[in-house]
Amino acid sequence: MSGNTDQGDPLARIAAALERLRPPQLPESDWTASPAYVWDGTPRAVAQIVAPELDLLHGIDAQKEAVTQNVARLAAGHAAHDMLLWGARGMGKSALLRAAVVAAQAKAPQRLALVQVAPDALSALGSLFAALGAVDRHFLVFIDDLGFADDDSSGPRTLRSWLEGGVEARPPRVRLAVTSNRRAIVPRHLAEQDDPINPRDAVDDRLALADRFGLSIGFHNCTQDQYLAIVAGYCQFHDLAWDEAAALEWSKRRGARSGRVAWQFVTELAGRAGKAL
Repeated sequence: MSGNTDQGDPLARIAAALERLRPPQLPESDWTASPAYVWDGTPRAVAQIVAPELDLLHGIDAQKEAVTQNVARLAAGHAAHDMLLWGARGMGKSALLRAAVVAAQAKAPQRLALVQVAPDALSALGSLFAALGAVDRHFLVFIDDLGFADDDSSGPRTLRSWLEGGVEARPPRVRLAVTSNRRAIVPRHLAEQDDPINPRDAVDDRLALADRFGLSIGFHNCTQDQYLAIVAGYCQFHDLAWDEAAALEWSKRRGARSGRVAWQFVTELAGRAGKAL
């Protein structure tokens, strides 16, 4: 006895198989509900921005004034710049950005959100801009510790087109904030000077990326007095006793003086005192 070989319409079977293979559609994110989001190709809401008090960020007064004013303008719907914060490690570049957003949100709730983009999700930035452009809210898109490989020429050019001039440029209510350890974001080598054809082209092309930011703000290693002032501010705020010689010894063992090293020393003091920060 032969079995039933009728499997139905072949086109219907193919369509059903393709439907099973298609990844599930992600739910749309509510871009108006949270103070911050993380974007790695898909959105994830963040309930609270963790940031120090602006008054605790010492040794970067000029940088703090420029960043906070620009973020406040963005939140208010006024003209605002894209920002490149570059320079010494541990001097509060990303902390200042987060603190400035928190301060702006305190004055104008729901007007501004921070969206941190993973460096490996830059290729999906166009999709993010498309989503944010449809929302009646202002956004600061934050790329932390950005850098490009020596042989990556498409990444810098793509970022330049997003900043201005490209068909996928960021929407009017969106601004970019990038932190990097280098002024030009991408490394420069003496070999670029030896290019037999237009030896300055490679360097100029890379510097052109930094020039696209309306604000380019440098952060530099702090002096001993600035380092001690940072420690003193944190310790006063958290009611911690401290010793200047111990703070300096801590920085010497780490080979650096910075806001990050100062905070690590304060964390050690709090731990010894049995306190939480």
